[in-house]
Amino acid sequence: MSTLVVAKSAGTSANPRGRFSLRRRIQRYGLLWLGLFLVGSAVAAALLAPFLAVQDPVQLTLHQGLDAIFQPPSPAHPMGTDSLGRDVFSRMLYGAQVSLWVGFVSVGIATLIGVTLGLVAGYFGGIVDEIIMRAVDVMLCFPSFFLILTVIAFLEPSLVNIMIIIGLTSWMRVTRLVRAETLSLRERDFVAAARLAGAKSSRILIRHVLPNVMAPVLVSATLGIAGAILTESALSFLGLGMQPPMPSWGNMLLEGKESLEIAWWLSFFPGMAILLTVLGYNLLGESLRDLLDPRMR
Repeated sequence: MSTLVVAKSAGTSANPRGRFSLRRRIQRYGLLWLGLFLVGSAVAAALLAPFLAVQDPVQLTLHQGLDAIFQPPSPAHPMGTDSLGRDVFSRMLYGAQVSLWVGFVSVGIATLIGVTLGLVAGYFGGIVDEIIMRAVDVMLCFPSFFLILTVIAFLEPSLVNIMIIIGLTSWMRVTRLVRAETLSLRERDFVAAARLAGAKSSRILIRHVLPNVMAPVLVSATLGIAGAILTESALSFLGLGMQPPMPSWGNMLLEGKESLEIAWWLSFFPGMAILLTVLGYNLLGESLRDLLDPRMR
């Protein structure tokens, strides 16, 4: 009789834990799948833009009359038309390409620089570490957005310049992250064994240290893409990013601001695209951090 009572009590106590674990798992993976869905939608829109667009987003159709401008959303134009009669849906699709390029290329540049400097600083230490980290401190003293504004003021606003400038001004946090991981890894037994076996420092860094720092770097890169998209949108909104007639979500917001009272869709759709895309990358990055970091489990 007592055995049955103990079994029942054990079963009832295990149930809440099981429900709690299931709830946490659903919450964690639910945010991951939501982030993947939002990011995947933006990537799909960028890749399928040439096939889904109903109108060239740059070239103006001069034969259109005044009745083609400021048309509200309709079956012919799902997101309406702008002040020049251009299809907003087509421009949104090509604007996704700009965000995709800026996010991936700029973060790729920042990650490449940050990982290289972080590995060198953390592994060799000494004067090399001091020089690199003092350079990081100097760069972090300047607000990154104002630093980007200053550099762009001397250059021609273009997609290539924007990607390079964002990448060259956002590598510092990756460097500090990789350096901290490398400082811990260089004291591990497998690194010491490789060193005793006569492996060169470059081989140790590439074959042994680098694979073990990629998990936090992946999370940082995912979150960095969201920041790069926001930066590009802000620059375009200020008129220092992508220049018309090339579509960008930021300059579409700028165009829509001037006619907000009569054409709400010109600001609504680009704003929602920026919001959902940045939200998707943030959710994906946070979920990856929870999954890849054992301390978060």
